[in-house]
Amino acid sequence: MQVLVASSAQDQGAAAADAVLDRLAACASPVLGIATGSSPLPLYKQLARRSRELPRLRAFALDEYLGLPAGHPQSYREVVRREVVEPLGLDPAEVHVPDGAAPDPQRAAAAYEELIRAAGGIDVQILGIGSNGHLAFNEPGSALDSRTRAVELTHSTREANARFFPSLGDVPIQALTQGLGTIREARSLVLLASGPEKAEAIAAALTGPVTPEVPASVLQLHPDVTVLLAGGAETGLAPGSYRLVRENSAAGR
Repeated sequence: MQVLVASSAQDQGAAAADAVLDRLAACASPVLGIATGSSPLPLYKQLARRSRELPRLRAFALDEYLGLPAGHPQSYREVVRREVVEPLGLDPAEVHVPDGAAPDPQRAAAAYEELIRAAGGIDVQILGIGSNGHLAFNEPGSALDSRTRAVELTHSTREANARFFPSLGDVPIQALTQGLGTIREARSLVLLASGPEKAEAIAAALTGPVTPEVPASVLQLHPDVTVLLAGGAETGLAPGSYRLVRENSAAGR
């Protein structure tokens, strides 16, 4: 596992873009895993600036709320369109999001697993981490070998996401999410986290025991993980356990 700490969001995003582009370039038919939320935004900004370096690729989102109407601005299908597909110039037909409007969520989850499998699996999976250690919408207690499925969201996760909705009551209570086992099958993982509110979760995930109570601790079981931290997210880690990102390492490209 490589843990890098940047002095700014720009440098964090630039270093993350280096990691993603280097790995995608080695793939004949690259498949990218997309995360939503605030954490990966510096990466997407840098990838948009360097979109000419992006190969033609297919992409799969990690998760989607259940129960939001089609076109809802906070559905992850719409968020992915705004924040990833359009800025990066991806082909919308090659970007997939779990079907949060499916009448049978479990069948939709199984179909999504099969779609990923048919694509040859994820080459590079972008990730964020919740303050409770969740990965995608795998909340504490999720099985380390779990697959894509419908899940209940914890109150803390709904509170964290309430900033995107008119009120907490408008935040969905369920979602479809790739499982921890699904995520672990990606060939490379690139996780971004920023802010002191993520420090405890990062320390538990990277240095604590591997346990379902800290879903992101499955990172320790993967052979190719790059973690990029900024804004105090590293404060729970021991000095010497991470490397500083050289300022503007790729931002000027």
